[in-house]
Amino acid sequence: MFDLTNARILLTGAHGFLGGYVYQQLLAQGAKKSYIRTPAIEEVDLRTTENCIKSVRDIDLVIHLAANVGGIGYNSAYPGDLFYDNARMGIELIEQSRLSGVRKFVQVGTVCAYPRTPPHIPFREDDLWEGYPEGSSAPYGIAKKMLMVQLQAYRAQYGFNGIYLLPTNLYGPRDNFDPASSHVVPALVRRFIDATRQQLPEVAVWGTGSASREFIFADDAARGIVLAAMRYDKPEPVNLGSSFEIDIRQLVEIIARKTGFTGTITWDSTKPDGQPRRKLDVSRAEREFGFRSEVNFEDGLSRTIEWYSKHGRPSRSASILAGVQLEEYVA
Repeated sequence: MFDLTNARILLTGAHGFLGGYVYQQLLAQGAKKSYIRTPAIEEVDLRTTENCIKSVRDIDLVIHLAANVGGIGYNSAYPGDLFYDNARMGIELIEQSRLSGVRKFVQVGTVCAYPRTPPHIPFREDDLWEGYPEGSSAPYGIAKKMLMVQLQAYRAQYGFNGIYLLPTNLYGPRDNFDPASSHVVPALVRRFIDATRQQLPEVAVWGTGSASREFIFADDAARGIVLAAMRYDKPEPVNLGSSFEIDIRQLVEIIARKTGFTGTITWDSTKPDGQPRRKLDVSRAEREFGFRSEVNFEDGLSRTIEWYSKHGRPSRSASILAGVQLEEYVA
């Protein structure tokens, strides 16, 4: 058991969507607010060696969430940035953590690391190397998967305690609702709420609606990350999911109903569906550190819609090159 009570913690990406929830979970598990270092990107660009050295100085635990990340359109537009930024940040931060004597490193990876068509559904952690990731998200997924290999190699050679987690698609209040970079749930929530308010007769949706996804509420995922930080110390990667799967057509229908949209929904089949199916085998997480998701999908979706309805604005960006005040996320 890793005791958080007096641990000096570096939480990268603390000013982002998931980071705010992880910050709250750390406090709930006994971490001291004054011991949690939460640098904003304006203060520390983790793509440089010097800033990584500075960030991990006198740190016991690193939880690395910072990432350049977005949805299908963003992935297609910026594959080079996604690969370089995410690989460079993670590789350098892990190396400097090792050199600095960090006791534990938690790397949050991505479901995009899985092959486009893995041999098993739900996806098992052992399937990670059974094929190439889905095309639009492959540079991001491979960059993140490289960090798992680095942590396993460092454990074997140096005894460095690094763990690797694979959360499925996240959603929840305070998500990134910017249409240029958002993922499927916030993108659809914004589109249907805006269409309802503007009394638009039609909403066009990307793809055919046949792809399916597993979604996990962000606070659930954050709880899983903190439980793993406290209780898990093995080299094998671990999935974090909800065991709930829904196809995009059903998702669209639910969001339309919950937002009061009564117009026509059209499907633009010239746009990509992305990976055909995503559903994770979550048995390892429950077995190894007792994690199970708790938030029902429709309840979580209602909370997400309610939040956007009240705030009605996108986050500034999902990019590592922007941040927001942490107080917005932990109030």
